[in-house]
Amino acid sequence: MKFPAKVTVYEVGPRDGLQNEARNVPTADKIRFIESLVDAGISAIEITSFVSPTWIPQLADGPEVARGVRRRNGVRYSALVPNRQGLDAALAAGMKEIAVFLSASETHNKKNVNKTIAQTLEAFGDVVPPALAAGVKVRAYISTVFGCPYEGDVDPAQTVWLTRELSAMGIYQFSISDTIGVANPAQVEDVLGRVLAEVPLEKVAVHFHDTQGTALANCLVALGLGVTTIDSSVGGLGGCPYAPGASGNLATDDLVAMLHSMGIETGIDLDKLIEASRQAATFVGHDLPSRYLKAHLGKQARARRRAEQEQKQVKR
Repeated sequence: MKFPAKVTVYEVGPRDGLQNEARNVPTADKIRFIESLVDAGISAIEITSFVSPTWIPQLADGPEVARGVRRRNGVRYSALVPNRQGLDAALAAGMKEIAVFLSASETHNKKNVNKTIAQTLEAFGDVVPPALAAGVKVRAYISTVFGCPYEGDVDPAQTVWLTRELSAMGIYQFSISDTIGVANPAQVEDVLGRVLAEVPLEKVAVHFHDTQGTALANCLVALGLGVTTIDSSVGGLGGCPYAPGASGNLATDDLVAMLHSMGIETGIDLDKLIEASRQAATFVGHDLPSRYLKAHLGKQARARRRAEQEQKQVKR
């Protein structure tokens, strides 16, 4: 396989990660967290959502977060928007990029947004054109592409059709998402191959969950096909809502460590990223599943123990 020289890591931890956490993180901590990720070199980051607090109480402070984050040149800040009301709030908070969402599975879409897929696409008419008219870029998540918790297998033709529809609306990028973490590399190659036969490569991003430990393997397949934008969440923040206790989002730490070891540029300082992961673990109140983070912390702990033993020997 020939891999790209550079990859954009699209960080979703402040939104997709925190919305699945039991603990509500204070607004000031969220802002510091986001800024620490930018300090680490993250250049694309989803900072919050403008969804009803009834749906996602963990992100009820979306407007305050959006206004409080200091914008930096060269960094794209986005927010999830479900409807026109959310768009208006996002515009008022100064957002220059938003994301909309729908599912490739009809049942999941109805459960998630209480609409059919056709109704959801129609509702995008209240969001996408006004956003574009205001100079705001629009991204889209296509969920349950590789499997649905209610229907099982999902026809790849459905995803291909959705990418064509979304592209025609003016959406600049769609994130092909493995919502429940069931995709395998052969399946990723099949689905992405079909999508890329219909739409430009630069419009395609991938979003894998690591429920079954296959997220990095799936990323390699996407990279081999030329995909250069990968969604991930620092520390693996955020669980899988359909598999309690299982790993959820692909950890940014694991992804960046793999890419750097392959000589692929990300613009991210891995040491600073690890510090952001450690910070996140403190305010959510539990260890994070990132394998690289655990290995790094274990190495540090062993080094401390050796230093303590050496110090004791010197004192003797």
